[in-house]
Amino acid sequence: MGQEIDREDFSEADFHEFRRRLAAETAILQAWLESGHLDEAPAAIGGFEVEAWLIDPQTLRPAPRNRELIERADDPLLTPELARFNIELNTTPEALAGDGLERMHAEMQATWERLARTAGEIGCATALAGILPSARHADFGVESMSDMTRYRALNRQLLRLREGRLPHLDIRGREHLELDHPDVMLEAAATSFQIHLQVPASRIRRFFNASMIASGPLLAAGANSPYLFGRDLWAETRVPLFEQAVELGTYALRGPLKRVTFGSDYIAESPLELFRENLEHYPPLLPILFDDPPERLAHLRLHNGTIWRWNRPLVGVDGTPHLRLEQRVCPAGPTLADQVANAAFFFGLAQSLADRPFPPAGQLEFAHAKQNLYQCARHGLAADVH
Repeated sequence: MGQEIDREDFSEADFHEFRRRLAAETAILQAWLESGHLDEAPAAIGGFEVEAWLIDPQTLRPAPRNRELIERADDPLLTPELARFNIELNTTPEALAGDGLERMHAEMQATWERLARTAGEIGCATALAGILPSARHADFGVESMSDMTRYRALNRQLLRLREGRLPHLDIRGREHLELDHPDVMLEAAATSFQIHLQVPASRIRRFFNASMIASGPLLAAGANSPYLFGRDLWAETRVPLFEQAVELGTYALRGPLKRVTFGSDYIAESPLELFRENLEHYPPLLPILFDDPPERLAHLRLHNGTIWRWNRPLVGVDGTPHLRLEQRVCPAGPTLADQVANAAFFFGLAQSLADRPFPPAGQLEFAHAKQNLYQCARHGLAADVH
């Protein structure tokens, strides 16, 4: 989803051809899964993604200057996010065993220090938080969108599928916030720490279901974003904010499944179930047609990147094709050390659940795992969970 695209207007022929290629690549992935073609290497840290804020050091308000910062930093580990006051830090994969987390923390710390130093050179500061408490509704106009074709196209396509209906926030917590917004920019108010875990293909079902079960407790441990536009809402208000900011609901072309979702069920047999769900229930948003060989799964991977499951399956095709799971419930911050601690908690809990003699997905109903996530988002560590 991170790559830039070259246009924002698409024809019906583009959508038709994209769906054809998506179906063909889904069949390729099915053949790989059935033939054992995917990597069986031991579990590894697939990398972290950290979404951060640029702020004015005097007012603590968002500072929309990520393009200037990225050009000055010239660092491949920094990429722009949807809003011009957000930026993403990336890390390279590491072994999960031994001192892998320590090395990952050191790399992330070095990148953060370079980012903070460069931000200071242009008169900005940096911050980590799932939602910046000082941000105001007025900060999220379309004029604050990063100057990238893919974001303009994404905004246009999401609004097209809504058939003219404006995105609507209605979040009831300790206080109540309700408002309409003319575009998808409210998504930029939610910044995350995304954890990638690469696992042996034969164990992806166990690990993915374990990740879903772990989502509630993990979110409770990391929640840091109660405030949005001056209102005290959920312990982790980022969850309903993100879900509602890009909600399509019944406006989607082929069914009521949400674009930001905990999912419809555990994996029963194979991760192919999720990619078939992508194909059959989610209309393409960005029907970019690639010249890559079908085995690069370019269309499958792009489409998957426009469906924001809180636990998302990923396919890597560099080297031996492999599977990763992306755990997306954690907010950014409040410090890098907190994020690494949350990642360690997630890796240990997921491993423990996946290694149980009897699959825990057979002991905890999916509906209860889902309920746990939202209870933890509402109440944090005070949540009552199954």
